Amino acid sequence: MGKRKQESALARKFANKDVVKASLKDCPSSPRKMRLVADIIRGEQVDKALNILKYSKKDASNNLEKLLLSAIANWQVKNEDQDIENAELYVKEIFVDGGKTLKRLRPRAQGRGARIRKRSNHVTLILGNKKDNQ
Repeated sequence: MGKRKQESALARKFANKDVVKASLKDCPSSPRKMRLVADIIRGEQVDKALNILKYSKKDASNNLEKLLLSAIANWQVKNEDQDIENAELYVKEIFVDGGKTLKRLRPRAQGRGARIRKRSNHVTLILGNKKDNQ
């Protein structure tokens, strides 16, 4: 690796020190249902987002709660010397993309078949630090 690439890689690594990413692949629910829950926690503090997900009635909130806990664990691995309570972490970005769609047939009248689409999604969650944005 050349000197210029190495310096830019180190600068990128230093800039992303307080930004942590976690992703969930092939979650078996439709992206539309998952986006309803993801929109609720976007931009919220981590502790408030955990409370929202814990007491939400939506089934997608269980998967997002696990994903958020995974992102917090990733932050703790990346920043061992810092305390999580003083970090002021928040959900910087969360987006839901469509995953694989399983196509099935349901029998219908007169020998026809109706298509059933069992959708899945991919969720990406990025945590940021409030102190860096000020």
